[in-house]
Formats: sequence, structure tokens, C-alpha cells
Amino acid sequence: MRAVIVDDGNLRVEERPDPKPGKGEVIVSVQAAGLNGADMMQRKGRYPAPPGSPADIPGLELAGEVAALGDGVTRFKERDRVMAIVGGGGQAELAVLHERLAMPVPESLDWTAAGGTPEVFTTAHDALFTQAQLRAGERLLVHGAAGGVGTAAVQLGRSAGARVTATVRNEAHREKVAELGAEVIAPEGFEEHGPFDVILELVGAPNLPGNLQSLATLGRIVIIGIGAGAKTEIHLGALMGTRGSIRGSTLRARPFEEKAAAMRAMERHVLPLFDSGALTVPIAETYPLEDAEKAYERFEQGGKLGKIVLVTSS
Repeated sequence: MRAVIVDDGNLRVEERPDPKPGKGEVIVSVQAAGLNGADMMQRKGRYPAPPGSPADIPGLELAGEVAALGDGVTRFKERDRVMAIVGGGGQAELAVLHERLAMPVPESLDWTAAGGTPEVFTTAHDALFTQAQLRAGERLLVHGAAGGVGTAAVQLGRSAGARVTATVRNEAHREKVAELGAEVIAPEGFEEHGPFDVILELVGAPNLPGNLQSLATLGRIVIIGIGAGAKTEIHLGALMGTRGSIRGSTLRARPFEEKAAAMRAMERHVLPLFDSGALTVPIAETYPLEDAEKAYERFEQGGKLGKIVLVTSS
């Protein structure tokens, strides 16, 4: 199989042995694989794959057809359309994963959209509802809302009946994000638009003082992105005054059972919303697998709306 390889910060596509399924595992013929910030960090040597995942093949999400079944597989059969979050190895023609970490692809999604769905929608759903307990009627602020997780969070918040505000730095993207169901504002001065019951932090530490300033009583901040920085100084008295909470969350390194539980929550609460038309997957650009270097460069440039996706064939 062909696979994207990370080697001391460099990327190349090369042939690797085809994986074999173990007990309870499936082999997926990958059709599309989304890029994420974690892939950029892994390339720089700052976010290694967890034990059991390919150490040098990046890719946290994929979509494709089941090509082979290991012993004991019961959820899927060959040629089923599936998508999944994996610890690594998604950016290849073939990937091996446990059947409990895979989800069926909604009929309304083509391969490109499916390849850009699992990581961002699972991350956003887990952060908003499992971590922050977002409820209908509450006010939600999504920072950095033009990216993959941001566009997913805006739509999920709107679908749940929350009143969504979104910060978007690139003026050219604000109208499109507004169409997804948010009041869109510039990042500067966002504090003036509060108070917010839930704040989803996708940018990083520089926003934390303002987040505390704009937090409602019993408000919840969930941090799932730190691209703009991981360290800052905050006033704990402000947090005490609102009886608020700050939580951090990642998916990649979670135990198997927690990941499987997140997949089942996606199947119950999120996947039906694609076929109903309530959710879409904004795609910024697609690249063939052999142009992975260009795809990574485009991701690093920033200023995109939605997902960048690698496809294995035309």
C-alpha cells in the first residue's frame, strides 16, 4: 500500500506492507482522510502517535470501504462504507482498526465529506455535550470557528437549540460561518458580547483572560486547541466569582473504551443529522495522497474555511 510517511519533519509517500486484521479488527480501503492540527504537530515531533498506532504514518480520521475482516467481527461486512478516528495511520491506502472504533457513513456524505467528518464532529460533540453539558437555550461561544472543529461545533450547537456566537478572524469567511447558524464576530473585543454559558476554546491561552471576563454564572470553558499558545496568566478570582469551570480535553490518547463510547454517541446523536440535512461538512480543499506535502503546507498557511482532505484516488 502507499502511505504518507513522517521522517524527521519531512513528508514522503512510499510503499509499505499491507496491514493484517487481528481479532475484532477490520481493514479499511481508505478513500479519504482529513488533515488536522495534530498531524502538523506530529510532523514537528511534538505529538507522537499513541502506543499501538503506526509511529510514522499520520492521519487521525479516515473513510473508506471495509476490505477484510478479522476473527470475531460482527458489526460490519466487506464493502460496507465506514469512517473512523484512529490513533494514526489514516493517511494511507489501507488502515487497520477495531470494529468498535468505526461508524457507518451516512448516505448523504460522499467520500471527501466522510473523510473530513470523524475527528472534528466527534471532538466537537464530546467537548460540547459530554464535557460542557451544553443545553438548549444556553449561549455558546466558539473561538476559531472557521476551522473543521469550529464549523462542526457551530452546527452542533445550533442543532441543540443553543444560541451560538463565533469568532472568525478572516473577514472573507464570516458570512459562510454565519450561514451555519452563528452570530459571527471578530476576535477582538469578544468579551463585550457575553456572558456565555459555554466557551469552546480552539485558539489557545491568549483568549483565557477574556473568556473568564465573559463567562456566565456556572459557565464552562472547554479547551481543545492551543495553537496560539499554551501558557497565560489568569485571575482565579474571576473564575471563583462565577463558580465557573475550565476543562481540557483530547481524544487521541484516550483509553479504548472511552473512544468507543464517543463513537457510539456520534452514531446516536450526530450521524442522523447529516441525512436530515441539519449538518454539512465544509471542505476547503482536497489533494491526492501523493500531494500530501502541498496539503500540509496549505493547512499551515491558515485562513481556510472547513477541512483539507487527502483522497487516495480520483
